[in-house]
Amino acid sequence: MTYFAEHAWVGGAVARNVRIEVGDGRFTAVTPDSAPGGTRLPGLVLPGLANAHSHAFHRALRGRTHGDRGSFWTWRELMYSVAGRLDPDSYFDLARAVYGEMALAGITCVGEFHYLHHGPDGTPYDDPNAMGGALIEAAREAGIRITLLDTLYLTSSVDGKPLEGVQRRFGDRGLDGWEDRVAALRPAPHALIGTAVHSVRAVPARFLTGLAGRAPLHVHLSEQRAENDQCRAVHGCTPTELLLRHGILGPGTTAVHATHLTDADVKALGGSGTNVCLCPSTERDLADGIGRGRDLADAGVALSLGSDSQAVIDLFEEARGVELDERLATERRGHFSPAELLAAATAHGSLGWADAGRIAVGDRADLVAVSLDSVRTAGVDPAGAVFAATAADVTHVVADGRLIVDGGRHTGFDVAAALRKALPR
Repeated sequence: MTYFAEHAWVGGAVARNVRIEVGDGRFTAVTPDSAPGGTRLPGLVLPGLANAHSHAFHRALRGRTHGDRGSFWTWRELMYSVAGRLDPDSYFDLARAVYGEMALAGITCVGEFHYLHHGPDGTPYDDPNAMGGALIEAAREAGIRITLLDTLYLTSSVDGKPLEGVQRRFGDRGLDGWEDRVAALRPAPHALIGTAVHSVRAVPARFLTGLAGRAPLHVHLSEQRAENDQCRAVHGCTPTELLLRHGILGPGTTAVHATHLTDADVKALGGSGTNVCLCPSTERDLADGIGRGRDLADAGVALSLGSDSQAVIDLFEEARGVELDERLATERRGHFSPAELLAAATAHGSLGWADAGRIAVGDRADLVAVSLDSVRTAGVDPAGAVFAATAADVTHVVADGRLIVDGGRHTGFDVAAALRKALPR
């Protein structure tokens, strides 16, 4: 297959008149300054976007958590209510629709931070990985890749309180029980199996050392100040320091949120080569606070982005949020270049797919065409489209060489209809 793009993001900048050849799901040639030919992709063509942090079932909460103004705690109670209702069949239907929405937004790979493991009372299903299997199959039907970040979740607080209520479905019978279950998961051509530590609240410190060196490994880190306070009270250190002591930090690890960090935390994350996934739309929605994106990047941290709670599914919004939140915090503009923001939006390596996220020979053939003539993008310099475009401007998506969005519509199913069917359940 041969594609032609008048504007394409190649090598960290906009190239003109780019001929893109694809064979066996990979780029075989990328040639700027070419004569028109092949299938034209309109607007600005980007590499596939990577959603590095997702909880698919949170999509059911969109627009439903703001009664009486809402707080993190009222949001959490509603989240637990949704978590208690899902079974493998209904979770498949919901996740398939949500991953379809991601495809429409230009996302070709998702990191699913998965902890809905068992039945509502904590009893395993006959297939103990039925819920994880539903997510893997949902991604396949939506046409995107998935890294299933199977999550270790054993306690409800830093001081080791047991799981109660719906949280019991998140847990396993200790570290050994979790490892035995995860060992039965099998990757697929479109799926990798990764590891997640839910947080220092959910995994006792004595188990952390045994997880060191796994990759990809993701962990919620310092999302709220209360987590830091509890960790200091129990362990005498910040969550970042605790993870560093136990060997969890490193190039294969991604810390999610990393909102409330000390200077020493920032230095530890950068010095260890740990990645950080920022989720600005969720961090705003939950009033978690503004992270230290520029400080982290300056310390050597590679940034990625996630839709997390699915308040919106729009990595352009997440990318802009990294810059705009910094402006609010500092009262200054110009913290990140468009190239830096797009690098974060295409950071497939944080999910274990090192051969994706670039329009380059040998890489996976993921392409996202973004309209440059919508009411949002008309007249915009292609190099600055990240500051103007939204998910609604995505017109075509190719994932692993296969067209999954054509003219703004999913080629496999009606995503809006799938959402309407799944959400009431």
